[in-house]
Amino acid sequence: MFYWIMKNIVIGPLLLSLFRPWIIGLDHIPKTGPVILASNHLSFIDSVFLPLVVPRRVAFLAKSDYFTGKGLKGWATRQFLTAAGQLPIDRSGGKASEDSLNTGLRVLRDGRILGIYPEGTRSPDARLYRGRTGVARMVLESGVTVIPVAMIDTEKAMPTGTRIPRVRRIGIVIGKPLDFSRFEGMEGDRFVLRSVTDELMYELRQLSTQEYVDVYASSVKEKRASLSR
Repeated sequence: MFYWIMKNIVIGPLLLSLFRPWIIGLDHIPKTGPVILASNHLSFIDSVFLPLVVPRRVAFLAKSDYFTGKGLKGWATRQFLTAAGQLPIDRSGGKASEDSLNTGLRVLRDGRILGIYPEGTRSPDARLYRGRTGVARMVLESGVTVIPVAMIDTEKAMPTGTRIPRVRRIGIVIGKPLDFSRFEGMEGDRFVLRSVTDELMYELRQLSTQEYVDVYASSVKEKRASLSR
């Protein structure tokens, strides 16, 4: 109920009227049943606007750090993320990665929509980076439909490091469902996982028209951080 109220009465109508997002391919999302929406990641507001334009509820896997803030600001952030349907996960690797996978699979078993960012983190420069294979494993283990989604110009509305978005029009392009049933039962093969991930990233590149860089976005961020010390 809280999600519905925030989306349809409080936050949703205001944001949609201000940013006037244009949308292509909304009819590609099935009205019922589990599905994965695999999106590029340009800005914090990607996790806000995609759930707003999709009629069904979308659950996103979000960094647990976002939910641990203290004071009034921390409380407000937690409430906002909860209203946007985001679920806290630990991205530190190892068992945490396994727990994240299981969290996503539970969402899908419940017949819901799971939103995920194959790049694993926001792009540092609006280019599209190499995908992590966790999304491929989730696709193959669940056997559900995966749909590529391209967020357009959200980094211009809210660049990394800013707290208040700039009011401007953004876009969302939803691609056709991808079929990976030919790889059924092969989720333990790392070469298959890489093949599935690369095919998905190719579709995202086609939809978004971003320049593609075949390295992990996190590696670029780490390198930049080390150079700025």
